[in-house]
Formats: sequence, C-alpha cells, structure tokens
Amino acid sequence: MQKEIEITLLPEESAEEHAIKKQLSIALKIEIQRIKGYQILKRSIDARSRKVVYRMQVRVYIDEPILADNYIVNYQNVSNSKQVIIVGAGPAGLFAALQCIENGFKPIVLERGKDVKQRRRDLAAINKEGIVNIESNYCYGEGGAGTYSDGKLYTRSNKRGDINKVLQVFVQHGATEDILVDARPHIGTNKLPLIITSIRECILNAGGEVRFDQKVTDLLIDFGKIKGVVVNGEEKLLADAVILATGHSARDIYELLHQKKILIEAKPFALGVRIEHPQAIIDAAQYHCDIRSEFLPPAYYSLVEQVGSRGVFSFCMCPGGIIAPCATHPDEIVVNGWSPSKRNNPFANSGTVVQVTLEDVKGDDPLRMMHFQARIEQHAFQLGGGDLVAPAQRMIDFVENKVSADLPRNSYLPGTKSVMLKETLPAFVAESLRNALPVFGRKMKGYYTNEAILVGVESRSSSPVRIPRDKETFQHPQVAGLFPCAEGAGYAGGIVSAAIDGVNCANAITKFY
Repeated sequence: MQKEIEITLLPEESAEEHAIKKQLSIALKIEIQRIKGYQILKRSIDARSRKVVYRMQVRVYIDEPILADNYIVNYQNVSNSKQVIIVGAGPAGLFAALQCIENGFKPIVLERGKDVKQRRRDLAAINKEGIVNIESNYCYGEGGAGTYSDGKLYTRSNKRGDINKVLQVFVQHGATEDILVDARPHIGTNKLPLIITSIRECILNAGGEVRFDQKVTDLLIDFGKIKGVVVNGEEKLLADAVILATGHSARDIYELLHQKKILIEAKPFALGVRIEHPQAIIDAAQYHCDIRSEFLPPAYYSLVEQVGSRGVFSFCMCPGGIIAPCATHPDEIVVNGWSPSKRNNPFANSGTVVQVTLEDVKGDDPLRMMHFQARIEQHAFQLGGGDLVAPAQRMIDFVENKVSADLPRNSYLPGTKSVMLKETLPAFVAESLRNALPVFGRKMKGYYTNEAILVGVESRSSSPVRIPRDKETFQHPQVAGLFPCAEGAGYAGGIVSAAIDGVNCANAITKFY
C-alpha cells in the first residue's frame, strides 16, 4: 500500500532517515516497522515563523517494498536520418537535439563559442584581466549562459511542458537527485560543465553532431522556406528545418533578421543593478537567528514592489554567490550572478530590476529596445573607467543621493568603482529603485543597509526583441521551417523553460516533416 502525506521536520531531522520514518509513523498512526521505504516528492523550507522547519511531501510504502523509479532514455542512432539544424548549444538547443533524436531526426548543433572546457580560459581572462572574447564568454559557448551562471532550475512554466522530464535528464547526466524534490532546485556552476559534456556525448553517440566555433552568419531562404544556414561567412549547411536557439545576447542575429526583412518585434525587458549583501545578513533576516544552523542552506529571498506604474523586483537570487562580468563586447558592462553547488561563498547577490516598457523608448524600430540596452551597458563601462571595472554604490548612499566614500568588500573580481549610479541608469529606473529599496528593508529586516553594494548594470534579464512564431506550428509566420526558440526569441526565461521550449520546437518539427 502507498500513501502520500506531508510532514514537518526540524532542520536537523530532515536528513536523518530514522527521524523521517518516525514522523511518518506518527502521521499515519502505524508502527514504524510497517514502513518499508519512502520517496520524498517535494521539499521546501518554511521560515514564516520563528521556528524554521522543512516541509516534505512524501510517498510512503507500507507493507510493500519501494519501487525503483529510474528515468533512462536509450536513444536510437540517427546518423542517416533527416537533418535538423539547431543554432545554439544552450539548454534550448541541447534539449531540442535530444528530442530530435527521440523523434528520429539527426540534429546538427552549431555553437558560435567553445566547448565548456575551452570556455574556462576565456572566463579567467574576463575575471582576471578584463579581456572579453566576443565569441566565448559567460553568454556564448557550450551550455549557454546558464552553464557558468549558476544552474538555477526554478521555473513557473508548468503549462509549457514536462518540467520533471527536464530535471530527470539532468539527473541522468550527473545532477544530484535533490533537484527532483527541492522547491528551488539548483545544480551549481562547478557541476554543470560535466553534465553539459555528458549531454553532448549522448548526442554524438546517437549520431548527432555538435560543432563549436560555428557562427551562423546568414540564413538561406527560398520562396518563404528555410533551406539552411551559412556558417562563418562561407560554409553552407542545408536542412528544411532550423531551430533558432541563440539566447538573448546574440544581437547580430536580430540585426541579420532585420536586414533580411524577416519580422521581429521590440519587446519590454527589465533593467537595474545587482545587489550584494553579506550572506550572514540574509540568513539572520530569513531564519530569525544570529548564526545559521549547519542543517540549513544559505538563505534565499524574493522581493517585489509596485512603484507607481512600475514593478521593481529581485530575480536570479544567488545565495553564497558571486557577481560575474557577463559582457559580450569589450566596451560594455553587464553583471549577473552565480553560485557553486554548496553555495558557500560569504556573499548573497540578486538582480534587482525595474520594468522598461515600449513606451519608455519611443519609435517604431524593432531593435530600439536592444539599442537602448546597449547604450546603458556602454555608459556603465565608461563610468567604470575600463578593464570591466563596474560602477557601484552603497545602498543607503544610492537612496540618499550620496557618493560612497568607499565600497564594501565584494565578490566582483574585475573590481568596482564608486560612482553615482544615477549617471548610468535611466532616471525612471533610478527613481523606482530609490523608492523600492527602503520598502524592501521594511519587508526584510537588515536588507536596507550600507553594508550592501549596488553594482551596475543588470541589463540582460530577458530579450529586448521577440521573434514572432505561430502558436500551433512554432514556425516564423514568414519563413516555413524556421523555428524561433526560447530566451533569444522571447519565449522562455531560465534553464528549465528554455529546455522545455527546445523540446516543444523539436516536437513541432515532427509535425512539420
């Protein structure tokens, strides 16, 4: 017999098998010996009261053995099958490739950047020397932006597709099974490269192709139908279906589409800063303690406030994390955040951004939001003074419009420079942040402090361009066989939702063929 129930445990009990079984026996009013096994379905931390607890949704096996629940896909060989070109080896591209193989098609994945191992050298050059390789950086390369910026797997995309399948694939390729049960699953930047490498090897072993340093520079279109792509300005690759999964930073792709008069649209996005606190401040606020228990992970937060007609919100929060330089061009500043799997760094950071609407940037140019975004990033670079040094300010100083006499120790390796951030942020963004930050401080004790640093600019929260597609066929309305996909097309926001969209596009190709 099986039953599903919810139990509550103290943090120190949550990893102890006997304590879990004891609580299950009490809840079910049965002898502990009758519990032959259990499976944790969901696990979350409840810190709403002074007493922090774990809540677990558990499937209990009573008087019967636990059933193994292994998810393993044995992919067929597609070496000689019909080809699908996939542009981009981020989560959307990789999961699209796996789904193509499941569906009997041969994926050819084209990635402008390098493989995960070679990418490391370019990231080291960014952090230590302020040198940006425009084709290999935090945004471009195998695994996409998520590989070296955290691997957070939390999503609200329940209606878009099978979230559990995506998580199971990650587990199959080396992720811990914790991601299947945690309310906010997270892999960690230190573990993702091996997982991405395993996925690539799976694609290759099934007869697919993954090619690096392969920048798509043109689309081959004939009478409204895709016929293939041009790589690096010279080589032509032919296919009747192309998945465009280039991510939200591939500005050259948007420019290419616009130049070829292929319909694209300006899209709202969000803009702001990355805010970093000592992790101990966040732990104390969220767990109501002076020192975090060893049985609790570094604390997380999520904050949102409506300031006039604009939303101000935190996102991509990284407990025990690091602020990373994510520029894709040498003359711009873009910041993001990531955490290792243990989240054991002394700081906590989060993007804190303001909605930017189409009305804020007047005109009818579909690239106007992208150009606006780029100007902000370039101005931030100029304020920093070069070498990817980022403009920064203490939190209360920013709100009170004061220059920070000095800046707190922080995790941004290229370095920070004390400036007036209002000089790089649009006035409506700076004013919205000024109004929201004290309110956040009232919501979360200790948040509003000059120990916190604001680092600019957080500008790549989502794509500033949408590539339209039909809701049923997933194809571009003007180009048959062209499948705009995931974040770069404006249809996803994060690893899991991008992976789901990749799967959906691959399935749409089955109907197309």
